[in-house]
Amino acid sequence: MQVQPLKSDSATRAGQTDKGFSPQLISAVNGVFEVLAVGYGNQYHAAYPNAEQSNLAKRLWAKHLSHYPVNLLMKVADDIIGKETFLPSIAKFKSHCDHAYDAFGLPSVDSAYVEACRAPQPKKQFKWSHPAVYFAGLTTDWFFLSSEPKDKVFPVFKRNYEMLCDRVIKGEKLDVPIEKALPAEITTPMTREENKQHLHQLREKLKL
Repeated sequence: MQVQPLKSDSATRAGQTDKGFSPQLISAVNGVFEVLAVGYGNQYHAAYPNAEQSNLAKRLWAKHLSHYPVNLLMKVADDIIGKETFLPSIAKFKSHCDHAYDAFGLPSVDSAYVEACRAPQPKKQFKWSHPAVYFAGLTTDWFFLSSEPKDKVFPVFKRNYEMLCDRVIKGEKLDVPIEKALPAEITTPMTREENKQHLHQLREKLKL
């Protein structure tokens, strides 16, 4: 079953998807519902007795799940049928999504935001709960994080963090680069006049 466009969207331009949902999200929601249909059988069919009901539900679920990485949705669907006796509501499914980050060592979006805001300098040397938090902060911009109000910064950080989480869930490894130690003594190049003077002193000392 596919998420069908609403009647009011029948004139949607070619290439666009229902209500702005990406093809990846639509595919993920379809997959979630297929897993739930198999896992909950009669409960599922009682809740969604026909294609019209299931498609309405899918659009509603897609709206509320659109901010989660699509790979996470399928993992949660597979996990939830082994943990929940009853067909989950959207709220229950979202709760499982929020906790599923733990399986990948990822903190929640809210926790990641607080960690990024509070991490001291130098950022590369801070012990991050997960590299995705560091890169989300880096991409968002550390100064922007520290100088602007949460209602302006959080949506940007959230988008960046969830994109990174999606990459982690797909199997990509993120590593915070190691900060190179500074030399014990930092020297600056001498000017031309300083070079001449130094050479003169050296010659005087060596009696050249």
